[in-house]
Amino acid sequence: MQNNQAIPFNKDNFKEIFSIPFVLVIIISIPSAIIADFFNIPLAWFLGPMLITSLASLMGLKIKMPRLVLSSILILLGLYIGNYIDKSLFAQMHQWIWTSLIMLVYIIFSVLIVSKYLEKFSKYEKKTSIFSAAPGALGPLMILAEDEKTDLSQVATSHLIRLIIIITIFPFIVNSFYDVKGIEVAQEVIENQKLQHLLILIISSIFLIYFFDKLKIPAALLSGTLVASGFLQISEIATYQISPDIIDYCLLILGASVGCRFADKTFSEIGRNALHSFVATFLLVILGVLAALVAGLIIDKNFFTLLLSYCPGGIYEVAVIAIFFDLDPEFVSFHHIIRLLMILFIVPLLLKIISKRA
Repeated sequence: MQNNQAIPFNKDNFKEIFSIPFVLVIIISIPSAIIADFFNIPLAWFLGPMLITSLASLMGLKIKMPRLVLSSILILLGLYIGNYIDKSLFAQMHQWIWTSLIMLVYIIFSVLIVSKYLEKFSKYEKKTSIFSAAPGALGPLMILAEDEKTDLSQVATSHLIRLIIIITIFPFIVNSFYDVKGIEVAQEVIENQKLQHLLILIISSIFLIYFFDKLKIPAALLSGTLVASGFLQISEIATYQISPDIIDYCLLILGASVGCRFADKTFSEIGRNALHSFVATFLLVILGVLAALVAGLIIDKNFFTLLLSYCPGGIYEVAVIAIFFDLDPEFVSFHHIIRLLMILFIVPLLLKIISKRA
């Protein structure tokens, strides 16, 4: 029986850490990251492993990312984003209501327009088109799609191709048009920290993650860690800044985990869905650009921060890009958590409307 806990503590998941499929992931990922870094590819430690593991998966190499390893890395990323949360953040949050409403409109138009395209030109069944058109939330949507007896393979393939396109192209765009600040934390701050504070942050995060997971809150690993970290750091109960040096290793694991998702896919399956997935991605990005431009009239934020907030990519992968380019990770993460909640409300609602009309 599959363990669907956010943090899967059991014997089998511990065994996966020492398994050959995971060792192979590390063996092929580290050289790919080094090579990508040598050629000055932006987000090298993410893109290199992502592309090489995607290719390896499609070629049939038996590789796997242990869920316990991935969960641990996502907690570290959540704690890192928590570094950005302070009291001044609350002064801005009233404006986030309006950007969240823009998100709602963006999702509705995205699902309606892209699903119509997929239904008409790719010959997807109506429900499959709706699930495939949603800008994100693949994990929860797969559960809903299974309940609705839709084509799970088409839904998963559409989302995965879109994720690869977005996560590969976006760093190059940002790197070309945006003056990258990079990740900086004073060395004396890192050296003079209390390890017990880090322990408090980790234990509190794990507790909230389990609590959020029980409540079925989407992206419990990120939302639970952000709430715990934000509260403890603002109240100064426990403050700890994660060293930027650890981010490269987080990028490697997260990038490789994306590639490992192609383990049950084939080149022919990707080929059949590639064209329509590319067009669907293009439409979603255009709608995201429009949403970002409208949001820019309301809130004083960097355009790329807004564009990333309305980007139809995976929540954790997008958060990594925001961290790497220092594009308000807390703002971006908040909007992607809101996006997940909205998608999980809108998609079932649209399905109910369809079933009533049928």
